[in-house]
Amino acid sequence: MSDDTNQFDVPQSEERLLEKAKVLSEALPFMKRNSGKTIAIKYGGHAMGDEAMAKLFARDIVLLRQVGSNPIVVHGGGPQIGAMLDRLQIKSDFVDGLRVTDQETVEVVEMVLSGSINKNIVSNINEAGGFAVGLSGKDGNLILADKLQRTTRDPESNIERVLDLGLVGEPKEIRPHILDFFEESDITPVIAPIGVGPSGETLNINADTVAGAISSAVQALRLLILTDVPGVLDKNKKLIPELSVSQARALIADGTIAGGMIPKIETCIQAVEDGVGGAVILDGRVPHAILIELYTEHGAGTLILPDV
Repeated sequence: MSDDTNQFDVPQSEERLLEKAKVLSEALPFMKRNSGKTIAIKYGGHAMGDEAMAKLFARDIVLLRQVGSNPIVVHGGGPQIGAMLDRLQIKSDFVDGLRVTDQETVEVVEMVLSGSINKNIVSNINEAGGFAVGLSGKDGNLILADKLQRTTRDPESNIERVLDLGLVGEPKEIRPHILDFFEESDITPVIAPIGVGPSGETLNINADTVAGAISSAVQALRLLILTDVPGVLDKNKKLIPELSVSQARALIADGTIAGGMIPKIETCIQAVEDGVGGAVILDGRVPHAILIELYTEHGAGTLILPDV
């Protein structure tokens, strides 16, 4: 044996085991912080449509339960709804990124969201060793909603007019008693963003908005919004790991945060101002992004925190 041989050299397989043990050890303080706390997760985008990523997501949800957290999953399904409407030859228009929803369309929306998408997520979690139950906002009157009111201004006349989006809603009240039952039973609720309108009508609601409203109602430790981008990027396209509410508003004002990211950030800001511990925009295409965000020092996306 040469003099320069490291007495601590171990086979590669053992090194990998030691590295895994180190990761678990470093995650322990974060597991303690999250134990007994509710984590609201908006699940959508590319990760939901990729079978392998969907399986990983389900395993991560089961792990959250195993280490004592209380995950609540709210899912989207825009691409799947669009595909089904095309298949049924039902024309669908968008205004400001929101689907105009008539009675025929909302029936398809509910069928896809509360049916195939919801049950597939539930099945994946159950298959991974968890215990999940699928719901929509209509179950137990979980989500009471009003029709969404939007206005637009004519650039030439400067006259505002009210947009009729049909059966599109926004949460008016979340009744979390049914979620309390699931928490006590170690059941993971998987929620389709369908609400009940003032006259009992079915309303289609943006999934980000529902996730934010539910996170506020249950006073979650974290709201995680999974997207198809790494998080909030600065003007040089570099990830911003953390923002206060005031900083986030300033980035909207100066145009750094633009387009479809604005309503996501506004949802995060509202949740944080309503008492949620923090809200995160993160990339759902990254394997185990949820675990990286919750159980490592630097996280995986952009964390928005209350102003100090």
